[in-house]
Amino acid sequence: MRRMSSLLALFAIAFIIVLAPTAWAADVQGKIKSFDPNANAVVLEDGTQIMIPPTVRVERQALQPGANVKASYEEKDGHKVATSIAVTPAK
Repeated sequence: MRRMSSLLALFAIAFIIVLAPTAWAADVQGKIKSFDPNANAVVLEDGTQIMIPPTVRVERQALQPGANVKASYEEKDGHKVATSIAVTPAK
């Protein structure tokens, strides 16, 4: 019985560890207010700032004010760091 409890506890911990990264993922969309190429950061019109790491592929020239953005991000050290991003040019 004790061994079963230990296995159940280990299973529960492993389950939480596997799902933890997805629990903090979120999505955001809006229009670009500004893009800082030095910081690799986009600021949306609502003030949301999204950091774009080098591992995320996006055409930097498309990150212009007025363009629409849809991004998935994770919170890291108090910053919203993009895991994916799609840009639709302004019309």
